[in-house]
Amino acid sequence: MHEVTVVTTAGRPDDESLRLAQFACEELELPFVQRKKRSVAKISELLNANIIVAGKNRYEYYPVGAKNAFFFHPNSAAFRLKRIARGESDPFLEACKLLPGDSYLDCTLGLGSDAIVAAYVVGKKGKVIGLEANQNVAFIVKQGMQSYDFSELPLTSSMRDIEVICAEAVDFLSKLSNESIDIVYMDPMFEEIIEESNNFEPLRDAGSHYLLTRQWVEEAVRVARKRVVLKAHYKSSYFDQFSFKRDIRLTSKFHYGIIEKY
Repeated sequence: MHEVTVVTTAGRPDDESLRLAQFACEELELPFVQRKKRSVAKISELLNANIIVAGKNRYEYYPVGAKNAFFFHPNSAAFRLKRIARGESDPFLEACKLLPGDSYLDCTLGLGSDAIVAAYVVGKKGKVIGLEANQNVAFIVKQGMQSYDFSELPLTSSMRDIEVICAEAVDFLSKLSNESIDIVYMDPMFEEIIEESNNFEPLRDAGSHYLLTRQWVEEAVRVARKRVVLKAHYKSSYFDQFSFKRDIRLTSKFHYGIIEKY
């Protein structure tokens, strides 16, 4: 991640945009830069900085050199929840085997689509934690999940139940006690780019991405009470390298790997 980040407003800021900008500056301890009718690209070039834009109803994040803004949206969660409510299967849920009341740790939150589905299944008695190592991305996803204007239930309720934490996965896992989380999930950015998934490109530019390591897997196995679940490209070496039992999906370019604790 580029070290310098500043906050600015939309091109024609109103009171709400100014309020959101002030909030971002306070939460992230970042400086505010007046827009002065300049483009985001121009401000980024002048300051050699990442830019967080406080718009009229959302935050956008422009890392240095990124072509597209990163902002929160529910991605595939909305239609996935509709299918699940109809009784249709979901490969993620089949791999995780989540139950009402379970605790679930998403080590690689991203836009949170899987975490939203998990929150729906575990319900109010369960617990869902999502980790994001990049503080700017974590802030935007956390604020988006808490304020996204989406009247459709259960999507909104599920988003509100997710605890977003800015932390690197191995460091966070190392501080947890043995078998303290039912399901530990990891979805590191694929080594191979899937062309159909170009909606993830802003996240690829903005987020912090780590290769899966033995320490990461070992910590996940130690912390998990029921199982550790990995999502990776079907060509990934992670499955064999770290002894995951692969759930092969012949029509998909990604597979799930599972390590069961019992």
